Amino acid sequence: MRQSIKIIIETKRFYLREFSEKDAEKMYLLNRDFEVIKYTGDNSFESINHAKSFIKDYSDYKRFGFGRWAVINKTTNDFIGWCGLKFCTSNSEVDLGFRIFKDYWNSGIAAETSKACLEYGFTKLNINRIVGRARIENLSSIRVLEKIGMRFFSGFTDSNGEWCVYEMYKNDFF
Repeated sequence: MRQSIKIIIETKRFYLREFSEKDAEKMYLLNRDFEVIKYTGDNSFESINHAKSFIKDYSDYKRFGFGRWAVINKTTNDFIGWCGLKFCTSNSEVDLGFRIFKDYWNSGIAAETSKACLEYGFTKLNINRIVGRARIENLSSIRVLEKIGMRFFSGFTDSNGEWCVYEMYKNDFF
């Protein structure tokens, strides 16, 4: 049975689509890089099969109608990371997140895809407020959140360190 891949968003350079089991090796490699995940509080996948199980069991698309999406370079068709929205059941917030391979850092990818996710969330999903969280040491992610127009809202501390929360309301986007 052939798996159909659903493209969600297109930007000038990229398209965002639902994850596919074929992304397992790239997801494994992305999360294996300590520099990529050091501020996330996440652990790396134990194996490619573990990443494949994660993708197979990823239920956000069906449960909420959105989730994190694979970021694919339109020119090369390469998987270069992910970006998207996540519904947090613990506080009923929608969180914007992104994770990009280190080779592509500082090229505007996170900002380009994040801004497209905000627009999708506000226009297609009719979400009123979207937040972005970053550890206070993660200056690059904070810069992305500020660059796309999110504003500092609050901070908190958990077992992974000190975090800042940025927010944007639908009315502020337009």
